[in-house]
Amino acid sequence: MLQVKALPLAELRERSSEKWREYPDDVLPLFVAETDFPLAPAISDALRRAVEIGDTGYVASRTPLAESFAAFANRRYGWEPDPARMRSTADVSMGIVEILRRVTQPGERVVVTPPVYPPFYDLVAEAGAEVERVPLRDTGTRWELDLDGIRAAFDDGATAILLCNPHNPTGTVHDRDGLAALADLADEFGAAVVSDEIHAPLAQPGTGFTPFLAVSDAARRVGYAVVSASKAFNLAGLKCALMVTADDATSEVVRGLPVEVEWRTGQFGLLAALAAFSEESDPWLDGLLRTLDENRVLLEDLLAAHLPDARYRIPDAGYLAWIDLTALDWGDNPARRILRDAKVALHFGPAFGAEGAGHVRLNFGTSPEIITEAIERIAALVGR
Repeated sequence: MLQVKALPLAELRERSSEKWREYPDDVLPLFVAETDFPLAPAISDALRRAVEIGDTGYVASRTPLAESFAAFANRRYGWEPDPARMRSTADVSMGIVEILRRVTQPGERVVVTPPVYPPFYDLVAEAGAEVERVPLRDTGTRWELDLDGIRAAFDDGATAILLCNPHNPTGTVHDRDGLAALADLADEFGAAVVSDEIHAPLAQPGTGFTPFLAVSDAARRVGYAVVSASKAFNLAGLKCALMVTADDATSEVVRGLPVEVEWRTGQFGLLAALAAFSEESDPWLDGLLRTLDENRVLLEDLLAAHLPDARYRIPDAGYLAWIDLTALDWGDNPARRILRDAKVALHFGPAFGAEGAGHVRLNFGTSPEIITEAIERIAALVGR
């Protein structure tokens, strides 16, 4: 059984990406959503071969990317999206903006569900729309969509919702019933649902993942999904994502996007995504999920032992932990003190919305040793 292990810290510090260049070497970087694992072998082989033969030109006008993703979705989720209803672009954020530009008018409101991925606020603005905040509901055991709040927003004129599924930063995988209810609401009010599903391949097997477009006929009428291999396989810098539809009207919207939207797909991103979505990479992804499962439980144990006042709910998917440090009385943005005094870089909670006050987001897509050292450094601040 394959076990995917993080690279040694000395090797990681040779990387030149944002995670390893933003802060000095005495800081443990657990903020941005990059992981510390080696690439899946199929991806390394594909990129190495491309360099050897100089395959570094423009992305071709016809590629097997859509078919490759459709096969991946069928194997991993039991979903059979139509390759003819997909187009590629540079990344999920670009796909979101381009779709929102065409399903909303300037000044119209788009629902977001904080605490949520900070760029969502900027992406809505970039598309010319305005943000309508409908926070997630905390049931005490999990987070879920506030369907009553979303209904009220649609009734008041909001024309779209930007869904995050699995949700960043909580790691929540929204269940089929909640997604179906959302689809019915959007269908009733003529609103669009743009579903960011970038973390979907990282849903733990015990939870599973339901793609929005697989939920119902209503979801297929109102929905757009934007997907990528970039988070699961650590390919964000290579630039490749897919916009997926499942209805004639929504497919026409995506087909009507300028050709430059598709031309922005990176050639290396395309080659890497093809390798990631291939069956050859399935054992690697399964091994990664096992590692992340161990890490999410390790983090729970470490917090219980060293920071018992912290509140942490094990995520359904991904490698991002949403931790409530309010009880430590370290202010609305505890990551600032943690960075300054413990030399651990976490994502600032308030960046995810007002609901993030007192919270931090920690990336556990790394080694157990780094996670352990980070929590021990943070715990040493208690009482100081």
